[in-house]
Amino acid sequence: MQSSLFSDAIPHSQSIEVEQGQLELVTNLFPSPEAERLFQQLMDNLQWRQEYIRIQGKVLPIPRLQAWYGDPGTGYGYSGIKLEPLLWTPELIQIRERLQELTARKFNSVLCNLYRNGQDSVAWHADNEAELGTNPVIASVSLGATRRFQLKPRRGRGETLSLDLPHNSLLVMAGALQHHWIHQVPKTRRPVGPRINLTFRQIHPGSR
Repeated sequence: MQSSLFSDAIPHSQSIEVEQGQLELVTNLFPSPEAERLFQQLMDNLQWRQEYIRIQGKVLPIPRLQAWYGDPGTGYGYSGIKLEPLLWTPELIQIRERLQELTARKFNSVLCNLYRNGQDSVAWHADNEAELGTNPVIASVSLGATRRFQLKPRRGRGETLSLDLPHNSLLVMAGALQHHWIHQVPKTRRPVGPRINLTFRQIHPGSR
C-alpha cells in the first residue's frame, strides 16, 4: 500500500495491503444515531427498482434492488442495463459531503444497492466502465447488516481476499485496483437482515 487515502487525523481508518491498487477501510463513518437514521431514511425514500439482465437468451432479475442518483448528464450502464440519474436526496447529499471531506475527492453520482437478505448478491465484476475513467476512485458505504466482500486477481490464481463490511463503514477502492482485481458480494445461507450499499463515483460524461 502506498500513502493513506485519508488524513492521519481521521480515526478508525485501516489501509489493506493489495498489489496493484489501493484499498482503505473506515469504520464508524457517522455517529451511531446518525447512521441509523440515514439507513432508515434511505430504505424509505430512495426509488428502489428491480433491474433485469439477459443471460443466455433469458431475461432474469438481478438479485438485489437498485437506484441511480447523480448530477445531470451522469448516465451509467453495465451488463446491458442503462441508468439515468435521479435527483440527489438530502441523505445522499449529506453522505457525499462526508466522503468528499474524508477523501478530498469529488463524486458526481452514486449507485445504490439494497440487499434484502442473504440471497441477494452481486457476482464477480470490476468497476471499469469507460465513463469511470482511468484508475477510478470508488467510495463504497455500507449501512445495515454486515456482508462479506471478496476480491481476487483478474488473472492468475492469486488468493481471494475476504472482508466483512459492517454497518456504518466505508471501503475506498483506488489506484489501479479495478484493472487488476474483481470483486463480489456472495450469497449467504445464514440469516441476515437488509443492507444498503452506496458506491459513489465520478462519471466522465461523453466517455460512453
